[in-house]
Amino acid sequence: MMEAAFAEVGKALADGDLVGIFPEGHITRDGQLQTFRPGISRILAANPVPVVPMALSGLWGSFFSRIDGAAMQTPFRRGVFSDIALRAGAPIAAEQATPDYLRAAVAALRGECP
Repeated sequence: MMEAAFAEVGKALADGDLVGIFPEGHITRDGQLQTFRPGISRILAANPVPVVPMALSGLWGSFFSRIDGAAMQTPFRRGVFSDIALRAGAPIAAEQATPDYLRAAVAALRGECP
């Protein structure tokens, strides 16, 4: 399954499409930014494209978080509407875009999250 996913990402990038990934590999269980997995390095080795770091904030405690266990179990936990934010940074060259470097860039964009 993973090989097929990497192949699809490579094809999309070769076709000039944008690809969004969550490099942590899973949804956070504690609301904190986790270690970035090495898949991004594998993708960039085969497809050296710029990476635009993006950070979501305000999701912890929402319907989509695992604050009380499983995600998407308690609708309207924070009311009908919840403030969330998506922040994007400047593109990073593929050769600079290591998992640690990208994690630091995303953490800076994210800022303090409740």
